[in-house]
Parts: sequence; structure tokens; C-alpha cells
Amino acid sequence: MARSTVIREQGQWSTAKAGGAQVRTHSHLLLFLYRIEHNIAILFMPTSTKKSRRRGRPLSYDRDVALGAIRDVFWDQGFSATSLDDIATAAGMNRPSLYRAFGHKREMYLTALRMFAAESGRELQQALEKPSLREALEAFYARAIQDYVSDNETPRGCLVICTAVSEATGDPEIRSTLAAILAEIDSMMAIRIAKAQAEGDHCTDDDAGVLARIATSVLHSLAVRARAGARRSELFTIARATAELIAGGASRVEMQRQCPVS
Repeated sequence: MARSTVIREQGQWSTAKAGGAQVRTHSHLLLFLYRIEHNIAILFMPTSTKKSRRRGRPLSYDRDVALGAIRDVFWDQGFSATSLDDIATAAGMNRPSLYRAFGHKREMYLTALRMFAAESGRELQQALEKPSLREALEAFYARAIQDYVSDNETPRGCLVICTAVSEATGDPEIRSTLAAILAEIDSMMAIRIAKAQAEGDHCTDDDAGVLARIATSVLHSLAVRARAGARRSELFTIARATAELIAGGASRVEMQRQCPVS
């Protein structure tokens, strides 16, 4: 091969080699820039394209309404027979929301008991403010009977007496809560009877505390009888007799207005 030809081919090879190096360098640069852009995109990309879901019900629920529904399901079914699904359905909440708002089932029950005791205690106290002891006792029992038997004569009784008594034997806190509620009712009745005695109202002169426990024992009996299916008229008959026994022969207007004897 002629020397000029060799030199020319070597020149072409060198030029081609240099061109190839430029191509490879350009490709490497493009790859490097792509990787930088890709990493930046990943850095600022949201971790998930789905909206995060909050577990449970939002905290915008009405606590009193939910607790009232929980109270009612315990009242109708008792503690042991009520499932968490029953409670969730009644309150319109799922289990995680229930736990966050009210704790476990036993805590829900204790809260419902105390809510019921506070509400009924206010109503019974208001009934005892009637001017005479006889009227006060009649109103006291009438108020309770309205709760114990619904408008369609469905037997309900008292949440405390008809559900807590059976649970108290195995649960010290339920037992102490029950005892406190009973003592509170005894106390408000004893204060009202003592007031009547001090004012010379129609009332026997026996110890006010003893008379109060007799009166409240009848109240608890009415709750049990209502749960067993006694009609309102039967309960009012017992209530009238008790009021007459303790307060003597005052008028029966209040009780007759609530439920005339049939």
C-alpha cells in the first residue's frame, strides 16, 4: 500500500475515532442530565397519589346524642347481651371511633349509667318540689313510671335497677356506682320527708331516713315490675298506696291526672 494512502486512512480513522468519542461524551452528558432531572422529580413527588383516609368517624359527632343512643341500647338489652356491633349501630359510629370517644364497652356502660342517674335524678328532684309531701310523692312516682313503661306499654324498667344489679356481683366499680346512685336517691327523699315533718305537713312521724328507704324501695320495685310487664295502671295503684301510707290522706289529683284507674 502506498505511503500516502496509509496516511490518509490513518487520518480518517483518527477523525472517526474522535467523532465517536464526541458521540459517546454527548450520550453520557444526556444520561447524566436525565438522571438529575429524574431524581429532582422523585424528590418533589407526593408519596402517594391517593388521598389519605382517616380512620374512624370525624370528631364532629354529637357526644350527647351518641351517648344517649348507647344508654338506650344498654337499657333495652342489658350489659352482657349488648354487643359492640349493637352499640356501633345505635350510635352511628364505627368501633375505632367508639373506643376513642368512650373507651371500651365497660367504660361506655358506666358512662351511660352515670348519665342516666344524673338525668333522672334532676327529674325526680324537680318532682319532689311539689308543695305537699303527698303531691311530691305522687309526682315522684309518676315521673319514674313514665320512664319505666313507654307509650306503647313496652316493658323497660330502670336502667340502673334492671341492668346494674346483675353486673354488680362481679364488678366492684359497677357495684360502687350502683350503691352511690341508690344512696343519692335515698338522700333526696329523706331531705324531702324531713322538710314535710318540720313544716307540719301530712306525714308519719317515723324516722325520715327509714321512711325514705321505704319510699325508694317501692320505686325500685316498680322498676322491676315494669320490666316484668306490669301495666301502668298497676304501677300507679302501688304508687298511690305508698304515697298514702307515708303522707296520709291528701288529694289524689296529681296521680289521677297522670293515670286514671281503669
